[in-house]
Amino acid sequence: MPNLDSDDAMARLADHDHAVLCTLHAKRGVDAVPCVYAIDDERHVGIPVDTVKSKTSTRLQRQRNLEADPRAVLLAEHWDAEDWSRLWWVRAELRWLPDPSSGRVDGLAEQLVQRYRPYRDRPFAEILVLRIVGLRGWIASATDSV
Repeated sequence: MPNLDSDDAMARLADHDHAVLCTLHAKRGVDAVPCVYAIDDERHVGIPVDTVKSKTSTRLQRQRNLEADPRAVLLAEHWDAEDWSRLWWVRAELRWLPDPSSGRVDGLAEQLVQRYRPYRDRPFAEILVLRIVGLRGWIASATDSV
């Protein structure tokens, strides 16, 4: 059961359409939430805070968690109940960037617009920007391709 090389892990993460973002809450520990995302060529991840889905506030717990501890993990995985030889996962270790450049935010926002139809009107309250600082992946079968 081989580990994925860095290029294959990045390709799978970039191609996947959703993942789980894990941040650290001071009292509860790991806060894990599903999310969509975009990745730029310099390994920055953009995670939208949108106004498409209902929420009580656009100031989300994940933001407060990142302000207290900038470390996070993004976990993408593929499951196939019928064929376990097709299983894989990629875990990206991230660091939150509290003050990203407007160019970086705009580029990631454009990728999100292109990638997810509900975002075509740019309903972003904010784009959280995190940098990939570590990448690891696993695949059940070396013959499975992206």
